[in-house]
Amino acid sequence: MKLLFWSCASLIVFAYSGYPICMYFRARFWPRPVLRASIYPRVTIVLVVHNEEKNLPGKLVNLADLDYPADSLDMIIVSDGSTDETNRIVNSWQKSGRRAVILPERRGKANGLNHGMAEAQGEIICFTDARQRIGSDSLRNLVSNFADPSVGCASGELVLRDDPKTPSSEGVGLYWRLEKNIRNWEGLAGSTVGATGAFYAVRKDLLSPVPEGAILDDIYIPLQVARKGRRIIFDPRAVVYDDFKPSFKQEFRRKVRTLVGTYELLLLAPWVLTNANPLRLRLICHRLLRLLVPFGLMGVFVSSLWLRQGIYELALVLQLVIYSLAALSDVKYFTCVYLVKHCGRRRIRIFYHGQEGSMDAVTSLNRNDPGNVVDGIASHSGSAQRPISQT
Repeated sequence: MKLLFWSCASLIVFAYSGYPICMYFRARFWPRPVLRASIYPRVTIVLVVHNEEKNLPGKLVNLADLDYPADSLDMIIVSDGSTDETNRIVNSWQKSGRRAVILPERRGKANGLNHGMAEAQGEIICFTDARQRIGSDSLRNLVSNFADPSVGCASGELVLRDDPKTPSSEGVGLYWRLEKNIRNWEGLAGSTVGATGAFYAVRKDLLSPVPEGAILDDIYIPLQVARKGRRIIFDPRAVVYDDFKPSFKQEFRRKVRTLVGTYELLLLAPWVLTNANPLRLRLICHRLLRLLVPFGLMGVFVSSLWLRQGIYELALVLQLVIYSLAALSDVKYFTCVYLVKHCGRRRIRIFYHGQEGSMDAVTSLNRNDPGNVVDGIASHSGSAQRPISQT
């Protein structure tokens, strides 16, 4: 049991502390600088959308405002079986340098990306998503990395903010700040594992078709680049903003999607765990070990419960306290959701994290999305909840 305890504890500590520390020192003392320069190769922006009538008009304005020479920039929007007004918006947007690919039925983002890459004519292909907004100089900053011939893929930085006019680092969770630091250190030490799906660019001659149905294209495509001997770097100057505030359900679905996508990647591209992938060790340490952390936590709990003496008893007490606090927080949250859904507009006093609200305010603010009940309560009480960032 002692062996189980220390093995599982070591796995958890290394996944979230040991590997980041190793990358920090590698980047600090043995860096591989990127030779950046102001270059303006032909760039094609590829955007795959499905039923994005709400986000697409703003995204088109954002793309038009990018600080990049118009004669070196063209755009392709692939509508993946959209059934709302997306196709009409895309068709009216078309002109010289702007092309639309309308797919009659939905077959997934990977299929849409393959259509976009086939149509692209630029030397550099830039991928982005509909909801996020690219900084005006971010494309120029991202492309400057390709002045270094060793760079095959450049990733931007996703910044979540509270207000569209005011970027805020306060809303970024500790996990996401750590994740961005790891990507930056990996890039400085050679190559990072994956890219920011909302904004990254690749040399066209290094692109390979994405397997249909693939979820994590922002990991698959960069690993293909690394497989061909080029670097994947992270550039914090190339910023893309997101004002999205996920509800509990949305954040949970996103986490599940990422986990499923990681397992799927291993099935679609088993070569990522072989010598064909020069980043396989980083992939294992950065991505795959985290899949084992839940099992590590169970191992620590069971072994400390069995041993129950000295340091093992202390570990057991700490786990019980942490899990109890987490369960209490969830109980409070779901109680609020239940009251909103089942108590109508009767005024009920609610407390969440020390803030007082009323059912009248919560119901009016969250009638269409009970998952955002906490935001409604905090807003009513004068202390707005901050969004938690993505992985």
